[in-house]
Amino acid sequence: MTALLNAEQRIRLEAALKQRQAALDAQLAEHQGGASRVEMAAELRAEDAHDSRERDADREVALARADRELAELGQVSAALRRVHEPDYGFCADCGEAIRFERLLAEPWATRCVGCASAAEGHQAHHRL
Repeated sequence: MTALLNAEQRIRLEAALKQRQAALDAQLAEHQGGASRVEMAAELRAEDAHDSRERDADREVALARADRELAELGQVSAALRRVHEPDYGFCADCGEAIRFERLLAEPWATRCVGCASAAEGHQAHHRL
């Protein structure tokens, strides 16, 4: 594996990751009010006691959004730990270099476009 990314590119990607991490932290704080997922669910449940049927969908959407944000935050944090490692920027599946343009769009990506598409297709097939 030859280093694909130069120091300037890695610094640029690190800055993008830190920016995304800060945005996710702010979104989670806004959506959860500093509460944990369990505390947030309990609070939403208590608020919804009177209109439970009507609010169930809203609660599920809020919890799903929080789950998605937490998952992405984990991916971003992991990428921040790897960004200056020699294997950062290489596909976890095929070992080929991930294009810099893809990393700019999604700096936490661990797969090249081809392998990511194949993995998504495989997941979609198993959900059926």
